[in-house]
Amino acid sequence: MGPRGKIRAARPVGRNVNDLGAREVDVVVVGAGQAGLSAAYHLRRAGLLPDRDFVVLDHAPRPGGAWQFRWPSLTYGKVHGMHALPGMELTGADDERPSAEVIGAYFADYERRFGLGVHRPVGVAAVREGDGGRLSVESSEGVWSTRALINATGTWDRPFLAALPGTGDLPRPAAAHRGLSRPGRVRGQAGDR
Repeated sequence: MGPRGKIRAARPVGRNVNDLGAREVDVVVVGAGQAGLSAAYHLRRAGLLPDRDFVVLDHAPRPGGAWQFRWPSLTYGKVHGMHALPGMELTGADDERPSAEVIGAYFADYERRFGLGVHRPVGVAAVREGDGGRLSVESSEGVWSTRALINATGTWDRPFLAALPGTGDLPRPAAAHRGLSRPGRVRGQAGDR
């Protein structure tokens, strides 16, 4: 956002700037976790170029997707499963290192190897219908005009806790995984069973 909350034009990438000051690309990928990086890889394989034909926007300050927010005691050896991204194996990781470090380094290497040019930290505030069948993506970096949007935002940052019948009767308040800094925090709080 620019001064007084006005949305400013995105940095000078993309092929054109339209009459409204928005950068035009064919595809905007929102999120640079596993799904977003995989989508960007396949866009590259299809011949599209980052920052010309497509752009990847990610809110986090560094690579790692949701993995960077996992608790430190979750080591790579304890992870239930992490599949490699397309085109690059995940090998040689130390099982004792926190998964956040291992996956963060792997994602950073992946972004460099395939030249994905992820823009970060960039928040996306809204996606609206634009002119000529295009979408207008309003971000903290400016406005993007695109023909297609890939929503790869994941579930980690804003998990949804539904108000289901009976949840008010639980012995402890419901909590989302995002708010748990370590697994021991909930030990012994399952209530009477």
